[in-house]
Amino acid sequence: MTTQLNVLREWTPISCTKEMLKESKEKYGKVILSGIIQRANTLNQNGRVYPRPILEREIMNYQKMIRENRALGECDHPDSSVVELKNVSHIVREAYIQNDDVYGKIEILDTPAGKIIQSLIESGVTLGISSRGVGSTVAQGGNQVVQDDFQLICFDMVSEPSTPGAFMLKESRVNRRELDKIFNQSDKIDRMFNEILRWE
Repeated sequence: MTTQLNVLREWTPISCTKEMLKESKEKYGKVILSGIIQRANTLNQNGRVYPRPILEREIMNYQKMIRENRALGECDHPDSSVVELKNVSHIVREAYIQNDDVYGKIEILDTPAGKIIQSLIESGVTLGISSRGVGSTVAQGGNQVVQDDFQLICFDMVSEPSTPGAFMLKESRVNRRELDKIFNQSDKIDRMFNEILRWE
């Protein structure tokens, strides 16, 4: 029996003021956002908990995407597990885990979707960063705990919910063929290699 994988999306607010935007442009010549982009061992607004070993493994696997300039994210969350290039607004330049917090550095790209993000920040809109991945969950103690089959796909820029806990996205199904479009053979080998290193 195979486990049904779902698209799992999580929301975290990201802080960027007009002043921070101006400072980023002056310092880097582009818009760079940084902060906490995900948390382990914490009940999130979608009622899910990501165990630290799983999140740590996925951030380690995500380093390959960062190195190869493929750590792209979209403006808003699609229902698909595939990152659509026409909707790409940013690229993750750095991601690491410290204690239970995942920190990231994100560059807003000069794409149509990236210009929307920049314009929203300039207008004072509070945005969020949201992880998107595929995997299953199991109910434990009233919470949904993300299981070992979880695979991180990307981090998307999303709007802040008006009511705490209101950002409840339905889980959509994903099949193995869709995953093959996301992760190439080299990614799969790198993932297996990281798994071996993790257990040494």
